[in-house]
Amino acid sequence: MFRSVEALPAQACIGSFRGLSTCTAVLVRRFGGPEVMEYRNGVALPDLGPNDVLVRARAVSVNPLDIRMRGGYGKSLFQPLLPIVLGRDVSGEISAVGSGVRQLQVGQEVFGALHPTAIRGTYSNYAILAEEQLTAKPASLSHVDAAAIPFAALTAWRALRSTARIQNGQKVLVIGGGGAVGLAATYLAKAAGCHVSVTCGKKSVERVMEAGAQQAVDYTSENIREQLKDRFDAVLDTIGMPETESLGINVLRKGGHYLTLQGEIVSMADKYGLLAGGAAAAAKLVQKQVQYKQSHGIEYWWTVMRTDAEALEEIARLAKEGSLKVPVGKTFPLAEAAEAHKAREGKKTVGKVVLEVE
Repeated sequence: MFRSVEALPAQACIGSFRGLSTCTAVLVRRFGGPEVMEYRNGVALPDLGPNDVLVRARAVSVNPLDIRMRGGYGKSLFQPLLPIVLGRDVSGEISAVGSGVRQLQVGQEVFGALHPTAIRGTYSNYAILAEEQLTAKPASLSHVDAAAIPFAALTAWRALRSTARIQNGQKVLVIGGGGAVGLAATYLAKAAGCHVSVTCGKKSVERVMEAGAQQAVDYTSENIREQLKDRFDAVLDTIGMPETESLGINVLRKGGHYLTLQGEIVSMADKYGLLAGGAAAAAKLVQKQVQYKQSHGIEYWWTVMRTDAEALEEIARLAKEGSLKVPVGKTFPLAEAAEAHKAREGKKTVGKVVLEVE
């Protein structure tokens, strides 16, 4: 069933993957605050599928999605599956591969990210991802730095490159550019040859300008609209409030794309159930798309991260060149995941919070 065994330094082997049945992981047995997270040994490790890769995790990052899921976001899907393991990003070494894996090898250093709906996350010393969800980690990046990148960068890629299809010479606005997705979006838009404007807090201005923004506007300004004089081809709204949606819609040129990370598919599914909620969300999205197409002549989208092998390879290339960075503000041991969530929720840490796995 498996083509490889767990690899150790000096290419020594200590038995097949079949013998590795448990791992250490952070479990969420019920939804709530950071206190519901349990660091446990002896957690059952799922079977490895033919296209799966077993990664010995060295670092995993804390995303806003992790915190929302811990609190019950997505309960319509995840509640029947409790306990769950949070986490989407990972960086580490390959310990085993399924029989259908062709591009990756045991012992290789890789990084990548799971889809938002993945049942088993990465807050564990061993993570399982599909081959297409991983790529070689640039040697120039530490595991901590690498783990901070993929989920945020793939989210931004899905919006700007896959959906809006931004091109050289176009103008892009990133609303909320100081966060991980906003910074990644700025780097990606700059790499595509776009002129980039960003709204962010005063403390983030230097970072977004370093990422390639030509204009940074303080979001607390009373005259944001006046400062954003351009008509944009694409607006990525990472905040998703009525005020930011109004701003984004009204600075787009006709034919432009408004993309928000705060779609209502999950929240409606949680409220009404998977089937009824999904139908209600689809109807609302279509209603908004028709509304803004008629009133402003623009395209309206709810953006959800999607795993994309080609995108991940390009992200790795840009990261290797230093043309894409997601700064890390603080690290914690995996055993202190609850403290890491507290730090992330307190918003006192500037930059990504990353869990190091011993």
